[in-house]
This record gives sequence, C-alpha cells and structure tokens, in this order.
Amino acid sequence: MSTVKAKSDEVSAEAARRRTFAVISHPDAGKSTLTEALAVQAAAISTAGAVHGKGDRAGVTSDWMEMERSRGISITSSVLRFDYHDALLNLLDTPGHADFSEDTYRVLSAVDGAVMLLDSAKGLEAQTLKLFDVCKHGNVPIITFVNKWDRPGREPLELLDEIEQRIGLHAAPLNWPVGVAGDFRGLISRADGSFTKFIPAPGGGRAQAVRMSAEDAAAELGDLWETAVEELTLLTEIGAELDMEAYTGGISTPVLFGAALPQFGVSALLDALETYAPPPAARPDAKGEPRPVEAPFSGQVFKVQAGMDKAHRDSLAFIRVCSGRFERGMTLTMGSTGRGLVTKHAQTVFGRDRTTVDTAYPGDVVGLPNTHGLTVGESLYDGPAVTYPPIPAFAPEHFMVCRAKDVGKYKQFRRGIEQLDSEGAVQVLRSDVRGDQAPVLAAVGPLQFEVVAHRMEHEFNSPVVLTTMDFNECRMTDAASAEQLAKMRGVEVFTRSLTGDLLALFTDKWRLRAIEREYPDLKIEQMLAAGQY
Repeated sequence: MSTVKAKSDEVSAEAARRRTFAVISHPDAGKSTLTEALAVQAAAISTAGAVHGKGDRAGVTSDWMEMERSRGISITSSVLRFDYHDALLNLLDTPGHADFSEDTYRVLSAVDGAVMLLDSAKGLEAQTLKLFDVCKHGNVPIITFVNKWDRPGREPLELLDEIEQRIGLHAAPLNWPVGVAGDFRGLISRADGSFTKFIPAPGGGRAQAVRMSAEDAAAELGDLWETAVEELTLLTEIGAELDMEAYTGGISTPVLFGAALPQFGVSALLDALETYAPPPAARPDAKGEPRPVEAPFSGQVFKVQAGMDKAHRDSLAFIRVCSGRFERGMTLTMGSTGRGLVTKHAQTVFGRDRTTVDTAYPGDVVGLPNTHGLTVGESLYDGPAVTYPPIPAFAPEHFMVCRAKDVGKYKQFRRGIEQLDSEGAVQVLRSDVRGDQAPVLAAVGPLQFEVVAHRMEHEFNSPVVLTTMDFNECRMTDAASAEQLAKMRGVEVFTRSLTGDLLALFTDKWRLRAIEREYPDLKIEQMLAAGQY
C-alpha cells in the first residue's frame, strides 16, 4: 500500500470516529449543566460543576471568563473533547444567554450536528427558534433532548406536537418517560423495551439508574406504566419512528427525555450521538465543489478569542479541520492573502485549559495562538488551494457609538476595537461621515456592550464611552441602493468592517416598511437570525 493511500485511509478512519456538535437552547434551559453532564458521563472529568459554582461546588468547566463566573451565564464559546466508546466527541459549547447568541451562530458553522435542548415546562422558546433557523440554513441535523423531566412540566405528546407544528420537524422519540414531569419514574427504551428506573438522590445529586424488566416495572408502577405503554403504542401507530435519511436531511429529529442535573438519561443521549450523529463529510468550497475529508489539509477559522489566559495575554484562533491531517509545525496558507502561517504552537482547548496538539483530523478543533491577521471565516490549507464560503453575517438589533474616554489613549482604543472586531465579539460598523474615532458597535444583545466596555478597560487599558443610537432595524444592501438610502430620513448606511458588507440602519420597522413600499427596487435584505418570535 502506498504512503499516500495509507494516509488517506487513516484520515477517513479517524474522521468516521468524530462527532462534532453543539448544544443549542434558550437561556436557563440547562445547557451548561447538560454540557458538563455529558463530559462526566463520558468520564472526561470527575465532578460536574454547577453554573453558579460556590463553596465546594465546582464552576462549569466550559465557563472561563471572569464575567461568566461572576454572573453565572455563558458568554463565550469553548471546546470540550472526550472519547466515548469508539467515538471521539467534539462538543463546541456555546453561550446560552440570548445577548451572546452571535457567537453561537458562528459556532454552528463549524459543527456537523446539534443537540436542541428544551425545558420540559417551556418547550420551544424564542432563542431556540432563532438557533433552529441557523441550523436549518446550514443544513445541521438536530437531536432533541427534553430536559428537567424531574420537575413539573408539560405532557410529552404535547411537546412532540409543538416541535412538529412550530418548526416542522417530525419528532421520533428514542425513549419515553414513565410518570409525568415532576413525578418522574424512569425511561423506556423504544429500541428494546427495557426500563431504567429513576431514583433521585438526597440533596439533588446524581440519581441512581436501575435497569428493570418490563414485567417488574409493570408490577411496580401499575397505571403509570400502562399509560406510558399506551402512549408508545400511539407513537407506533402514527409512524413516529426514526428515519436516518429524514434526520440527516433536516426533516426529522430523534427525541430523548431526561434530567441533566441529576444526570439521568444523559448516557442515552451520548449513545444517540455516537450512533446517529453524522461524522464529518465533504464540505463545499466557495464554488460549491465538495472537498473530500481525505483531501490534503484544509480548515476554517470560526472564532477568535483573546483573554482566555491572563498569564499569557494572547489570542487564540479556533480552526475547524475540514479535510486532511493536521500536523503541528506544518506551514499553512491563508486563503485571503496567500501568506504562510506556521503552526508550531497548535493547541487543543478544554474549557480554559490548553494542551499541545500534534495531530488533528476532520471534525477536530485546533487552537492557534497569536496568529495576527486571522479573522473569523478565514480559510487555511496545505496543498491545493481552497476557500470556504464566508460565515454569514447575523442580524444585530442594538447599536451604540463608541468613543475613547481618554483621547490620549487612542492607539490602545483602536487596537482594542480591531481585536474585538476580528474576534466577532461585536460587529464594528464604519462610515465616512462618522470617521474611525467614533465607530458604531452593533450587537445582538445589549450585554455584548458591557463585555466590550469591560474588556476595553481591563485588557486594552482604554475605557470607552458608549452612546445609544436611535436605530433598531438592520438590513443588507448594495452600493447602488446604499447611495439612495443614505439620502433618506431615518436611515444611515455603514460598512461592516470585518466583511465589507453594506448595512442600512433604520430608526424603526415602520420607517423600514414605508421605504420598502415606496422603493420596491432597492436591495433591502433581511439578515440571518433576524426578527423576534
């Protein structure tokens, strides 16, 4: 066997083991808790943290930023990597708070699948719906996990109906709860009919999971068991069965029930990820031509983050390996400039902890520190050139003018704004009218501005003054339309500095609609993940 063939076979085999996915949810649905429980169940860490870690309770491994730990929310994305049976899972943890969802949107461009986490009492919520739209846009298949079944909630059939009615996915349960939400007795596996009994632990710790035969469960649970069996019979009659083609095609979603905090039902989710979640496949380049996973190395930057380690004060570019084998020290080519990039300091990232990585395969995420000039969306390759489609720009909803509080620190101010822009921490909009000394910051949520102000002061030594703007609608436009729009009342046109896109800001939706009616030929396009649900 030739060396090239052997290397190609190795890459194919390693890619087939990978499951690269993200967890998407509405705030407070339990995403960080589930992330931690998945890692614990896979024996990646010994003790699950709580988001609000206090005293002897560990903080969540994937939350590393000071503001995350003090507020008990997830602001940034991080990467958790662990083995599970024969699979290697790359879990790209993402912010749960809606104000930081743009980071989640970008991360979804780097995964092959997603877990949609629902609160048993609330079902589909606004942020989940927006994230589902992004998954749909990127053809990302979804496994659904209904969380908090140990607390009062809704009927399982009602939740399945909501999934189908509101987002159009056919729900295919892989297991089924016995007992109502809040009076949870256990789960029946639809694959073999086995029952796992839920025994809560005193003080809310990890629950016991006891396997029982169907006969013993029926004798112990009586009417609760009969109700569950009747519901399962109904599901079979209506054809709520898993169809792999429908799942990978974004038509169906496997559904599991459980409770992340007591870690019950989490192992079933891991099994589903190993069995059903798609491994890395050929990714289309900017011309629409698929790049096979066995092709020479290529990857795409989906995130740039600074401030992860106070001891180093560096930035880290997160690169999704799309094809080939990555080897530390190899020199890669940047698609946008043709400039070479040496990778001798490549790392893997587990929360805020870093480890040197020597090799990586399709689906893996590699961190490259202090790679100046790398921005979100950049393509990297070794061998034949490839450029991947840019990561879409997402719709901001809040806008503020940013100025340096101390004009004598303009150099630090400019460096900080450029760094935050390259990370995608906030969108930076510029115009000839306002100049570079007063860029406009555009964000999905107002808490992004708090993060910007905090980081500008503490990381770049340049406190800023933020002034609210009277705009709340944003649309994509082109040069010809921008020239006309810039002359209209209640409209201002900017260039998004990271991508060069032209964005038109409108004072409100009524002004926007009036212009759309009066000038139907103007390009005024809605951006991805825009609007309220």
